[in-house]
Amino acid sequence: MRPYTGNRIGLAVVGATLAGAGGYAWLRGHGRFLDLPTNAKVLPAHTVRALTDTAWPLWALALVLLLLALAALRWLLLCLGWGRRGARNGTGTAMLYVGLKNVDGLSKARVRLGPDGLRLTLTCPSDADVGAVAGKLDQDVIGRIRRELRDDETPAMARLHVRR
Repeated sequence: MRPYTGNRIGLAVVGATLAGAGGYAWLRGHGRFLDLPTNAKVLPAHTVRALTDTAWPLWALALVLLLLALAALRWLLLCLGWGRRGARNGTGTAMLYVGLKNVDGLSKARVRLGPDGLRLTLTCPSDADVGAVAGKLDQDVIGRIRRELRDDETPAMARLHVRR
């Protein structure tokens, strides 16, 4: 579960910040925040004048908040799997690992099966013989996975990533 730790921490920080801001706004709106009067100012007078004298600071703030919202939406959609084609297939992944058992350091291997065919993703160390891995995939492994999961006519795309 290590790859998801960053997303979980990020979502927790963003969620806690938004919950805190929402709680502050609700308490402030109902006049229950630290015995402040309801007409008390949130920002100092000189800051309010600087923001309202010219229109561009508010437009800049709106643009920054819009870009932040779009980045957060993209992040959320990627976390939910939007844009991924097909579903992970454990049988195909296991067959991929067995077919490439002689490759030392193979760290990631995934097989996705979707309506457009098979998608294989591999990550190899830099000292692996990439030509031999690609040849083994082309001649033996992909054909076996195709026959096991669908048929011999299923299109397949393999991505091979070599890490440094």
